Amino acid sequence: MGEISFQDAMQQFLLHSRLKTGVQAMQIEDVWENIMGKTIAKYTDKIQIIGGTLFITSTVAPLKNELLYQKERIIERVNEALGEKTIKEVVVK
Repeated sequence: MGEISFQDAMQQFLLHSRLKTGVQAMQIEDVWENIMGKTIAKYTDKIQIIGGTLFITSTVAPLKNELLYQKERIIERVNEALGEKTIKEVVVK
């Protein structure tokens, strides 16, 4: 039996665990500013991942409109940041 690193063991555990979604939800909150920039992050009220959907909440109408136009780009950037194709849809509220 070969030895594996703790990081590899945790990644394998998360792949097969229901905790994976919660961990990804925490990751997206941590990297949202890096992905979308300070201004967008500042006016984003809430970010959630539920299933394969990223929910973005903002009370700023122009920002909501801009996010709607950037859905595909947001999906690409978030999936890249998470390291896998987790997000399939974006909902802006």
